[in-house]
Amino acid sequence: MNLYEHTIIARQDVSPTQLKQIQEKYSKIVEKLEGDVVKLENWGLMNLSYLIKKNKKGNFIHYKIKGNGKMIAELEKNEKIDKNLLRYLTVKVSKFDLETDYFKKNEEKDKENLIK
Repeated sequence: MNLYEHTIIARQDVSPTQLKQIQEKYSKIVEKLEGDVVKLENWGLMNLSYLIKKNKKGNFIHYKIKGNGKMIAELEKNEKIDKNLLRYLTVKVSKFDLETDYFKKNEEKDKENLIK
């Protein structure tokens, strides 16, 4: 099985329930094609570097997936036709970094440091 990091950018005007449905939809596609979602991170609403389809911001969802190329092809085929998505990116990696949370809020990091 190959390891992939897969990031989806959804439109800024997508509701929280729609965002949850998007997460579940693509998780089910991965599981249906014998893949495994190792970690799912919702990075939240962030500014885009440039306008994409007249949007200044996007909701970022990041998956860490074990699977094969056929699963990734099916995933990307479904994402191409989804009107709620702006962009997607899949990167094949040699191992996952499961400890680091790059987009955690500074307040949450400070609380963790106080606990340690």
